[in-house]
Amino acid sequence: MAKKCLYRVTFLNQGKVYELYAKRVSQGDLYGFIAVEGITFGEKSSVVIDPGEERLKAEFDGVQVTRIPLHAIVRIDEVAKQGTAKIVPMSGKADEALALVRQIGPFAETPP
Repeated sequence: MAKKCLYRVTFLNQGKVYELYAKRVSQGDLYGFIAVEGITFGEKSSVVIDPGEERLKAEFDGVQVTRIPLHAIVRIDEVAKQGTAKIVPMSGKADEALALVRQIGPFAETPP
C-alpha cells in the first residue's frame, strides 16, 4: 500500500506568513511558480472554531490548484500528521528585511 504524502507549505503573502497543508506540491507548468494542489484543513468539532483556519478556508474555498511564486516560498516540509493551517503576521526585523528586498529587487525604483 502506498504511503500518503502530506506537505506543509510555508510562504509569504501580503506581509503575512501562510502555512497550508496540501496533498501534492510540484514545480508546476509556469516557470518560477510552485503548484500546490489538494489543500486540506483539519477536521475539528463544529463547537471549537479557529478563526485563522476559517479565514484560510474562505480564501482557498473552491481552489483546485494555487501557484505560489518561488521567491515567496519559505519552506516545504513532508509531514506525517496534519497540523493547523494558519496565517501569522510578520513583525519586527522580518518586515524591515522584506522592505529592503523590495528596495533592491528587480522592480526597485531608482533613487531620486
